[in-house]
Amino acid sequence: MADEDDERPLAVVDIDGVVADVRHRLRHIERRPKDWGAFFAAAVDDPPHLEGVNLVHRLAKDHEVVFLTGRPSRLRADTAAWLEQHGLGGHRLVMRPEGDRRPAALVKLRQLRDAAGPRPIGVVVDDDPVVVAAMEDAGYLVLHADWETRSDEDETTLIAAQEVEGET
Repeated sequence: MADEDDERPLAVVDIDGVVADVRHRLRHIERRPKDWGAFFAAAVDDPPHLEGVNLVHRLAKDHEVVFLTGRPSRLRADTAAWLEQHGLGGHRLVMRPEGDRRPAALVKLRQLRDAAGPRPIGVVVDDDPVVVAAMEDAGYLVLHADWETRSDEDETTLIAAQEVEGET
């Protein structure tokens, strides 16, 4: 974990679609009824995105890295283990509170402000175009992680999950 006296700016990084490749588990939420249990259970098998992993290592040289994910907090142990397994452990992990179904952009913006406190935010890295736009509108420097190529159907599925259903 980061030192509380750390004065470096924060690099706030999403997990799904940024450092973790979620495409193999989208099949669980592409049709009704959506199987959220299977979708989240399969997260332990996400392959890493080398682009995202390498970016986190570069950012960690002069930023305190904070992972800010829409995953529900009940997945904290699995998520922390996945991060550790892929060389990304030891950073603060902020997750969606259980039962919070607000759109990802609203949840993440609020959690970002709470997590940062008075600390400067150097950069936010996210793959969700709605979150990216909200963060930019709030005045943050944002890197849109666009390395997870998805079909239009997959993109629509994820945006609905994140912004309409408030599930990830």
